[in-house]
Amino acid sequence: MSPLRVGVLAYPGCFASEVFGVPDLLAMATHVAAAQGAAEPAYEVSVVSPRRRVSASGGSLIDVSAVRPVDVLIVPGFELSPTLDLDATLADLGPEVSSIRSQAASGTVVVSLCVGAFLVAEAGLLGGREATTSWLFADRFARRYPDVRLRPESLVVTDGGVTTTAAFSAMYDFALRFIREHDGPRVARSTARIALVDDARSTQAPYVDSELIPTVGREFSLSVKRWLDQNLGARYDLPALAQEFHVSTRTMLRRFRDEAGETPLTYLQTARVRRARHWLETTDRTVASIAAAVGYGDPGAFSGIFARHTGQRPREYRAMFRRRREPHGATRRTET
Repeated sequence: MSPLRVGVLAYPGCFASEVFGVPDLLAMATHVAAAQGAAEPAYEVSVVSPRRRVSASGGSLIDVSAVRPVDVLIVPGFELSPTLDLDATLADLGPEVSSIRSQAASGTVVVSLCVGAFLVAEAGLLGGREATTSWLFADRFARRYPDVRLRPESLVVTDGGVTTTAAFSAMYDFALRFIREHDGPRVARSTARIALVDDARSTQAPYVDSELIPTVGREFSLSVKRWLDQNLGARYDLPALAQEFHVSTRTMLRRFRDEAGETPLTYLQTARVRRARHWLETTDRTVASIAAAVGYGDPGAFSGIFARHTGQRPREYRAMFRRRREPHGATRRTET
């Protein structure tokens, strides 16, 4: 069989590490597969661009080839800051957006890494589809592309031949899935071990820090969020919430969704899980007491909601993300 042709689209300001991250992991997988008996390399990788010269993030110059037909086109992310003029940046990347659109029209599978999803959305490939991107810029993405069914908690989303990934290191989650699909689980598992890459992650939710999310244009929703944060243990009551902010329930839902890209109830569940994560990481409180403190009388129901948000049950999360270091030989408290 002919090698799978993989092209990485380099462009001004792109993250150089995202240009080479997936190809490097594919190179490792090729060596692993050869050691396990594969006769031929599975991948033919090239870095392509519609430009002759590309200066990536930090001023790194990248050697590129002309855009050519490939089986898979990978679109890396770029330096996106809260103050960046995104309209101007995407307008300047018009040649890259056109290349993405043309490749997709010819049947090429398109993959975006991190905020490369903005370029793929500009090319018109994500309308009506599910997608993900960096959690830090998920709100900004949702406001700009309201027709995309954004799943900001997900690491890798594939819908209709287009794949999007979460923030930065999620490129490795994609690469391992890609290797698993084309080389088999044994090669993927060995590659992950050699590269020290976690091959068991299922969500970016545990890494979200809401204090880092940009706030411009979200004053109303931020006020609602602060109120919900201060009343996590109370029963959710939409009419009472709307009355608190002197608006109708319809206005509450519309304004909150326009600014935050979700409903107040969805945010409340996320906030409850976030508070529970903090307590699981830093205290010895039982799962039952934490569940009650964040508004869930049934620990089982809380555990299910927690798992949907983080991909792990509360006790599993505590074991993996606990920050407090116990003295050597100390006996851990038994949970009930």
